[in-house]
Amino acid sequence: MTVPGKLAHPRSNPLETARAQLATAIELLGLDEGMHEMLATSRREIDVAIPLRRDDGRTELFRGYRVQHNISRGPGKGGLRYAPGVDRNEVRALAMWMTWKCAIVELPYGGAKGGVTIDPRHYSQGELERVTRRYTSEIMPMIGPERDIMAPDIGTNEQTMAWVMDTYSVNQGYTIPAVVTGKPLTVGGSLGRATATSRGVVHATRAALADAGVGLDEVRVAVQGFGKVGSHAARFFAEAGSTVVAVSDQYGGVHAADGLDVPALLRHVETTGSVVGFTDADPIDNDTLLGLDVDVLVPAAVEGVLDEETAATVKARWVVEGANGPTTGAGDRVLSERGIVVVPDILANAGGVVVSYFEWVQANQAYWWTEREIEERLEQRMLSSYSAVAQVARAEGINLRDAALTIGVRRVAEAHQIRGLYP
Repeated sequence: MTVPGKLAHPRSNPLETARAQLATAIELLGLDEGMHEMLATSRREIDVAIPLRRDDGRTELFRGYRVQHNISRGPGKGGLRYAPGVDRNEVRALAMWMTWKCAIVELPYGGAKGGVTIDPRHYSQGELERVTRRYTSEIMPMIGPERDIMAPDIGTNEQTMAWVMDTYSVNQGYTIPAVVTGKPLTVGGSLGRATATSRGVVHATRAALADAGVGLDEVRVAVQGFGKVGSHAARFFAEAGSTVVAVSDQYGGVHAADGLDVPALLRHVETTGSVVGFTDADPIDNDTLLGLDVDVLVPAAVEGVLDEETAATVKARWVVEGANGPTTGAGDRVLSERGIVVVPDILANAGGVVVSYFEWVQANQAYWWTEREIEERLEQRMLSSYSAVAQVARAEGINLRDAALTIGVRRVAEAHQIRGLYP
C-alpha cells in the first residue's frame, strides 16, 4: 500500500488554486460568467460516513467523498485517495483538474475524484478492505463503467481497485471489470498501467526539452516524491541517459552530485521502505531538493510544495509536474517571472489516465493489447497533446499551463454548448 506523504505546504489550498487557474482560462477564452459558474461548480457530490470494525473489536468512523466535477464529455474518471488530509475541497480540486486533463489528451471522460480521510499506514490489510468495501457500497449509485470509473491514487493501489470491482460486481450480480482501472492483471487490468503516469512524465519532459534542442541524456534531474510516480520516473530518466542526482520521499531524501545508482536505490527502497539511509548518497531534505542546481525538477509528491517561497529557490530550467497541483498560484507566478518552463500537471501526468482509458476500452471489448501496443499508443497521445499545447502557447504568447487550460476548458465548454441545457 503506497502511503501518503506530508510534503504539502500548510498554507496550500488546492481548490483555490484550481479555481484561480479556471478564472484565467475563462478570461483568455472570453467565456461568459454563466459558463464560468457552471465550470467552477461540481456536477455531483456525495459525502458518506464509513464505519469500520477494527481487528480488536472497536469501531471507528471515517468520512468519504466522491465528486463528479463534469460529465459533459463522458463518464466521470478519477482516482481514489486514502490520506489523513483528505477533505471535500481537496477532492473538488482534484476532480476539476481531471476534467481539464481528460479534455487535453482527448479522452471521452469527465473529471471525478474520491477520497477517504484515513491514514492507511495505521490499519491492517483486512481493515483497509472493510473500509474500501463499505465506501464502495455507500457511493454505488454514483459509479459504474458508464457513470464514473475509479483508479488508484495516493494511499491506494491495484488491490484497492480489485476490492472496489468485486464489491460493485457482487451487488450487480456479475463481474464488471470496467468499473475501475488500475486493477491487477489477473482480474482485467492492463499491461503498462502501473508505470503509465511515470512514462507520461518522461515523454512530456522529452518533448519540452526538444523545444530547446536538448536531449534527455544531457540533463540533470531531481525528483521529489519517490512513490508510484516518482520512483518509476527516476528509473525511466536514468534509462534514457539522464543523470538523476536527488530523490526524496516523506521521510527524507538522498543526493549524489555525480548521479544516483537508481536501480540500487530502488532495491534499497524495496527492502527498507524509504530512500533514507541509501549508502551511496548524502542525505537531503525536501526543501533543499527543490532548490538544487539541476536542469529538470519533477515534483511528484503532493499539492502545494512549490509556493511563493520555495519557487523562489528553484534553479531548474524546467519544472515537470508529476503530482497533481504541486505549484500554488503564487508559486506559478514566481516561476513564470523567472523564466522557468513549467510543464503543467494536467498535461505532464496525464499518462495514467490515458492508459486507464486503454484499460477501460480493453475491458469493454474483452480484448487485451500487448505492452508494446500500450506504450506506443501512450507515447503518441502524450507527444501529440504536448505539441498542441506548445503550439497554442507560442501562438498566443502564454505559458504552457495557460495554454493547456485554455484547450481543456474550451473543449469542455464546447461540449456544454453543443449539448445544450435540459430542460
